[in-house]
Amino acid sequence: MDKTTTMSAKDQRQVLKRLLRYTAPHKKSIFIAFFLLALTTIGDVLGPYLVKVFIDDYLTPRNFPYEPLVWLAAGYIGIQIANVLISYFQLLKFQEIALKIIQQLRVDVFSKVQDLGMRYFDKTPAGGIVSRVTNDTEAIKDMFVSVLVSFIQGSFLFVGIFTAMFILNVKLAVFCLFILPVLFMIIKTYRKYSSIFYHDLRERLSQLNAKLSESLQGMAIIQVFRQERRLRDEFGDINEKHYKAGMRNIKIDGLLLRPAIDLVYISALILVLSYFGISSFSNPIEIGVLYAFINYLDRFFEPVNNIMMRLSMFQQAIVASSRVFTLLDESEESPAQAKGSTWKIADAEIEFRDITFSYDGQKDVLKNISFTAKPGETVALVGHTGSGKSSIINLLMRFYEYERGDILIDGQSIKEYPMDELRNRIGLVLQDPFLFYGTVKDNIKLHASDMSDDEVEAAAEFVQAHTFIEKLPDSYSHKVVERGSTLSSGQRQLIAFARTIATNPKILVLDEATANIDTETEDAIQQALAKMRKGRTTIAIAHRLSTIQDADCILVLHQGEIVERGNHQELLTQKGLYHKMYLLQNGLVEGIEDAVNS
Repeated sequence: MDKTTTMSAKDQRQVLKRLLRYTAPHKKSIFIAFFLLALTTIGDVLGPYLVKVFIDDYLTPRNFPYEPLVWLAAGYIGIQIANVLISYFQLLKFQEIALKIIQQLRVDVFSKVQDLGMRYFDKTPAGGIVSRVTNDTEAIKDMFVSVLVSFIQGSFLFVGIFTAMFILNVKLAVFCLFILPVLFMIIKTYRKYSSIFYHDLRERLSQLNAKLSESLQGMAIIQVFRQERRLRDEFGDINEKHYKAGMRNIKIDGLLLRPAIDLVYISALILVLSYFGISSFSNPIEIGVLYAFINYLDRFFEPVNNIMMRLSMFQQAIVASSRVFTLLDESEESPAQAKGSTWKIADAEIEFRDITFSYDGQKDVLKNISFTAKPGETVALVGHTGSGKSSIINLLMRFYEYERGDILIDGQSIKEYPMDELRNRIGLVLQDPFLFYGTVKDNIKLHASDMSDDEVEAAAEFVQAHTFIEKLPDSYSHKVVERGSTLSSGQRQLIAFARTIATNPKILVLDEATANIDTETEDAIQQALAKMRKGRTTIAIAHRLSTIQDADCILVLHQGEIVERGNHQELLTQKGLYHKMYLLQNGLVEGIEDAVNS
């Protein structure tokens, strides 16, 4: 087991202390809840004491005065009824506080995920992140709703019960105090081992979520390549490890929870009975005191059992909290915003100046990249897979921070622009467009409140998407399900184009934007793109060279370097890598052989 799966007692205290900070905004509600809890504790302690008074003062001497007994009975019944009502409102208040805390914690976690840099998502499975936002916060909620309430109730009751015991019989109460160190050792031992086991259990659950998420996202590929059995085996292996981790928890729970506490309770009961039995040889037994002590022992061990049964939930919550706080403390955030900057993109001239970049800090994926895209020009990026085309786009969009070289827009480093200005002025269209749950209209305007329905339709008409949208059930109000799976790839791409045009960007970034569109649709898109590029600086990634032949400049990348540059005709004349790619895509085999031999 990895050393990182252990949490020291100090670590657990720090996690709990940090978790309790979320209670600060709810001080008034907490005060009310504690006040109600104090009232129920008083009621729990008074009940057995009133029975003790009845036994010793009235039942044993066979003295039954009417009025005192009526008051005694009325007081006992009144206390029990009041306790039920107060307990209800007290529990309601504690749960209200807990739910509000978890609501805020989930908002914090989700907001943090939005601010994380792309490097974090590159190295972290999506299922693991989902597990922290859902499963781990749910475990924390259970702790606030059930565990902490039980701990607090138990603490109040312990104080009340031992106070009553000392009032009844000091010597016997002192004897009963010796059970506290035993209980403390049991709890300490349980927490020591369960912390390790529950951390492992949460990690296995996170791996299950990650594998399930991966399988659902790649289901088509899994079925096409007949990988069902392999994925079942991999999932089964992780599931088996999760089962074994769960069994370890069950074993320690079974040993140190109820059985151990029951053994201590029986020992305490024997102690009380032995004390009264021995005392009876010299003094008369006070049956009421005996009853009260046994009743108090029952009431004492009831919250102890509740606490022990919930210690497993507590350990799960502490481990879950540490995982959530690890995410909240993640330093891999999005590139820093320029504070106080008021720079605006005007002409949209783009310059890459000697950019060298690495994702992992070891292997450079871009090496000394330099080029300029004048206002209104189209610069195309071509090259084999892994040549660095998408990395150039990632840096321009500031998905990643670069450290060597600089990228300038209108002569100013992009690091100096406010992120909102940069993202608002650059329109990005990806090869695989992402559509959100909602309507077609929502996906075009992305909930921009200042965009009218007429502007949405105008954007759709511009990219020739209006016709097919009108034919959809409910037209622009047509419901889009997960990632737009009920729409064709061409329709999804057209909606993505409309979304980009609707923002009226000054810079266009097209990452294989027409790769998934049929020839007929592509012709329409190319016409729209031609209009769309007018007056806008465009950076386009393309595998199909036919789509970028009219580009002002084509950059040919190979292993992170620009090896050729020029327009279509100039690059063909050079008879280099671009020439070979062109011949290959046009099926000119003889030309390829000549080019290779040349």
